Amino acid sequence: MIAVLSMTMTFAENENTKSVNNVEAYDMSVNMRKLSVALGLTTDQIEAVENIHNTFNAEMQLAAQADSADRQERVKKAVDRDIKWMHYVLDEKQYRTYLTLLNATLNNRGLNASK
Repeated sequence: MIAVLSMTMTFAENENTKSVNNVEAYDMSVNMRKLSVALGLTTDQIEAVENIHNTFNAEMQLAAQADSADRQERVKKAVDRDIKWMHYVLDEKQYRTYLTLLNATLNNRGLNASK
């Protein structure tokens, strides 16, 4: 539980919940060592998760630069791809933890595509 809470804080670090237009809100960079510990990743999973996360972060940065009318759709597509790929790499327990962390981050930043 402590690992999950610390990862939520890592994801949520330096967030601005007042403005989705803030480019920094779309920066999904995380400390991969802490994420690996929080998810209990195996050595084989670490590289795959890092690659998936780097792609997700790049897609979110592109969403930040997009026209405001297109931004929410780009975020939704980036999140959908990210969770699809993570589900392939992570076991069920790891995946549920990852979804919890990702949801908390997106909600805290005002980026939850379901809103």
